Amino acid sequence: MDLIRETKFIMNKYNITASKSLGQNFLVDSEVVYGIVDSAEVSKDDLIIEIGPGLGTLTSVLLEKAGKVVCIELDKRMVNIISDRFSLYSNFEVINEDVLKVSLNSIIEKNLKENNLKQAKVVANLPYYITTPIIMKLLEDRLNLSSITVMVQKEVAERLAEKPGGKESGAITYSINYFADSEIVINVPNTSFIPAPEVNSAVIKLTLLKKPRVTVIDEPTLFKVIKIAFMQKRKTLANSLYNGKILEDKEKVEEMLEKLNIDLKIRAEKLTLEQFAQIADYVKNT
Repeated sequence: MDLIRETKFIMNKYNITASKSLGQNFLVDSEVVYGIVDSAEVSKDDLIIEIGPGLGTLTSVLLEKAGKVVCIELDKRMVNIISDRFSLYSNFEVINEDVLKVSLNSIIEKNLKENNLKQAKVVANLPYYITTPIIMKLLEDRLNLSSITVMVQKEVAERLAEKPGGKESGAITYSINYFADSEIVINVPNTSFIPAPEVNSAVIKLTLLKKPRVTVIDEPTLFKVIKIAFMQKRKTLANSLYNGKILEDKEKVEEMLEKLNIDLKIRAEKLTLEQFAQIADYVKNT
């Protein structure tokens, strides 16, 4: 049975339709499914955390390749389906929780130890409406992960995979670069889903660094500076930082940039991560 027919069969069997409010679109392209698993380099030594498994299309392949798969699913309907579908798999577990509220660290450490696994990875087709919060939670929580391989909206993937200073740079670009190396590994047309979303997608792989790319006095200050700098992208960095009240007045902002040898007319997307780190340290010490 091909994946489209299989998906429609499961939807009919359980009388399921995709939930718009939960951003559900079911992947029906087997080439993409196997491409995701191959890109993540899933092996029997791996604990896989899958976020939003839906009907279990990706889950079914992960279960064959991984040591253990823990699915985190908010939709109770999907929990019932995959619990039934994979009930005979000894390496399957599903948790009916909001991934932004669950203790991923506890889940990872417990399963690595109990199953004698070497490393943990996140592999998922993420709900697009909360892509950025999920990815930032995975990174900021300092989880014991070796990589994150996820499908997201293509436009978002381009910002996530961009290098600081590139034309697609955004605040998220610098945050990702701080924690990981990133690359787009698969481009996915909207025809690979039912129902087909309005946008195309891409699979991005984040390989986590053992330590952040730059050292700063205070990490929250770095992320605050980056966020403020990009809130008014069309303005110069000096104006953005002043409007964001990063220092008490514009003269102080210009004095800081001059001391750091940063062009007063530069815009945020042209800075390096190292320059943002210098600004954050200056602000913290002021």
